[in-house]
Amino acid sequence: MTCPDAPASFTLGYVPGVTPGKWVRVWAERVPDVPLELVQVSPADAAGLVRERNADAVLLRLPIDRTGLHAIPLYTETTVVVMPKDHYLAAADEIAESDISDSVLLHPLDDTLDWPGPPGVPAAHRPATTAEAVELVAAGVGLLVVPQSLARLHHRRDLTYRPFPDAPQSRVALSWPEDETTDLMEQFIGIVRGRTVNSTRGRAQPPAEPKRATARKPRPQQTNRHRQSARKPRRRS
Repeated sequence: MTCPDAPASFTLGYVPGVTPGKWVRVWAERVPDVPLELVQVSPADAAGLVRERNADAVLLRLPIDRTGLHAIPLYTETTVVVMPKDHYLAAADEIAESDISDSVLLHPLDDTLDWPGPPGVPAAHRPATTAEAVELVAAGVGLLVVPQSLARLHHRRDLTYRPFPDAPQSRVALSWPEDETTDLMEQFIGIVRGRTVNSTRGRAQPPAEPKRATARKPRPQQTNRHRQSARKPRRRS
């Protein structure tokens, strides 16, 4: 149940590759009278979306400038190398940094991995977007290192990818304005953290009532007559 003065909707931004569908379904079950509106946003504009109050919250990739924002890390993605299907590295189960030290590595401007740049030989220019970099991989220009969700998002039949454990990993987080943790925001935080509908975490709890001490009834003492009658008679030999 929402408050009478609750807003007409809850707006959630998300960057490419992040799939909020499961959380949207839970929201519809728990808060059916407040529609959740989705807005896709570029990685560069994700933090600004909530900082400028154009969304109530946003699912983005860390690191970001957290000034004025809350950010709860949700999960860590596997990093992969995207390559043509006929590339010799496609035969490997995973890629080591030494495997690509002599390869051209594309570094798109919207890269969200926390590193100065990929190893290997830098390309002649940096593609503007990950989508453009994928096209260059398909054209045989070089290889691309991205979070696995982006490799899936830009999947092509002529490309494949392999895990790259030596690279930094991407962390997906939920972010919202520091001074606006509303009841609806608490609802969504509970959903993404997997709290049940009856969970009271984060809410003020009434103090527990002290247990009342119950007086124990004294045990009746046995009289000498009762003690004597309880004894077994001794047999005479």
